[in-house]
Amino acid sequence: MLDDSGGRRRFLHTLAAAGVSSVAALPDRAFGQPRRRLRFGVGPFLPTPDDSRRAFAPLFAHLAKHLGASDHTLDVTTDWAGLAVAMATGNLDAAWMGPWGYVLAHHASGCQAIATVRYDDRPVYNAIIVARPGLPITTFPDDTRGLSMSFADPGSTSGWLVPTYFAREVWKIDPKTFWKYNEGASHPGNQIAVAAGQVDLATDFDRNRNAMIASGRIRPEQTRIVWTSPDLPNDAIAVSKTMPAADVERIRAVLAAIGPAEAKALLPARYTGFSPATHASYATIERAGIAVGRLKKLAA
Repeated sequence: MLDDSGGRRRFLHTLAAAGVSSVAALPDRAFGQPRRRLRFGVGPFLPTPDDSRRAFAPLFAHLAKHLGASDHTLDVTTDWAGLAVAMATGNLDAAWMGPWGYVLAHHASGCQAIATVRYDDRPVYNAIIVARPGLPITTFPDDTRGLSMSFADPGSTSGWLVPTYFAREVWKIDPKTFWKYNEGASHPGNQIAVAAGQVDLATDFDRNRNAMIASGRIRPEQTRIVWTSPDLPNDAIAVSKTMPAADVERIRAVLAAIGPAEAKALLPARYTGFSPATHASYATIERAGIAVGRLKKLAA
C-alpha cells in the first residue's frame, strides 16, 4: 500500500535529486531523435468505450505532447483482462490499468507500474458487494447463501479477484456453489442489474457506485452495500518494459506535475493527480492472485 502522506513530495524530491526540477527540465526529444507513434491504453472505466475515450483522452494527449510523439493512439478495451493481453503482446507503450489487470500484465510482459492515480486525493479505494435493498441480510455472507450473485470479469480487481479471494480464503466458501453464480459483467452493468431487481447481489467498487449515483444512472436507495473490502491500491499507470528509460522518466515527471488544478482539465471528475508507485505498491494484489491460483507462487 502506498504511503499517502508526503508521497508526492518525496516523488518530486527524487526527481529533483536526479536533476529533474520540473517537466520542462526534460527535453521533448532525447538525443535529437524523432519520436515514434505512442500507443496508449485504458480499461472500461465508464459505461461505453466512447465514454472512456472522451474522459481519458486529454491525459494521454498531454503525455504524448511532452514526449514529443509524432502521433499517438488510445485504445479502450471492453474488459479488464484486455489491457493485460495488449501489453503482453507488445501492442501498448503505456496504459492506465486496474490493479489486478496491471499485475497480470506485469507477470505476462514485464511492464512496470510507475504511478498510482489519486481519487479525491486518495491513492486507495474499496471493493464492495451490493444487494437489493429489500433482502433480509444481517450477516454477510451467511445470510446470502443461495441468492443470485454477479461477479465482474476475471480481469477486475474489485469485481472478481478481491471477492474471490475473500470467499475462498476468509469466508471459506466456494462462490460458485454458495451463490447462484455468474461472472463477466461490467461494473455499471452489475449496479444496474441489482437496481433493476435482475440479480440479488453483485460486485463493484465504491468509486463506480458513487459516480453512477452522481450522474443519476442509479438512485442510492436502489442498491445497498453489504460488504466493503480493506483499502486497495488505486489504478496504475504502467509502461512497457521496452520503453526507453528517458521516456519513462519523462512520464514520471509529467504525472508528478499534475496537481488538483491541472487534474480538472486532464482527468475525469474527482481524480486529483498521481502518487509515485513501483511494482511493490501492488504486492497485496499479487498475493491475492497467487492465493486464488491465477498466478504462480513467487520465488522465495
